Amino acid sequence: MTTVDGAGAPHDPATCEACRVLDSADGHQDGRIGLQLHTVNEAHRFQKVLNAQDKAADKVTNFAGSLRFVYLHSVWFGIWILINIGLIGASARFDKFPFGLLTMIVSLEAIFLSTFVMVSQNRQAKRADFRSDLDFENNLRAEVWAVHIGTRLGIDPAHVEQVVQQARANMMGAEPTS
Repeated sequence: MTTVDGAGAPHDPATCEACRVLDSADGHQDGRIGLQLHTVNEAHRFQKVLNAQDKAADKVTNFAGSLRFVYLHSVWFGIWILINIGLIGASARFDKFPFGLLTMIVSLEAIFLSTFVMVSQNRQAKRADFRSDLDFENNLRAEVWAVHIGTRLGIDPAHVEQVVQQARANMMGAEPTS
């Protein structure tokens, strides 16, 4: 099967040395590239370490941050106020103006919701740290591969570093370091 590479040139995996190496990576040279991947799906791995409390906090936070939550509370507050100003009947009133019971319930709800939000934020910070560790591992792996490949190709690592530093300095608008 002939394909077209990124430059638009025809590319035949059967005659490409790199593709043959990738094809045999799974132990079978069968025309299918079988890589032994070392990349990690951060979201999948992180889901494994979540406990029931984390999942519950996420569900509560997701619901509290939705418009459905806003609509539900708008209806609830509206009904509460209508009942307690006597629109349905004076005998149905149970929380007279200024609605002290409603105020207390809403305050307690706010306390609990803010706690759930903080729990979710702490977990997101842990997830960011987890992602950072995976990024570092993948960057380290890529650098080791690049050095090995560069060495095989006879590329001077000091020259590569000099070019990187110069490009970085140009992007930052600073003078390159030597």
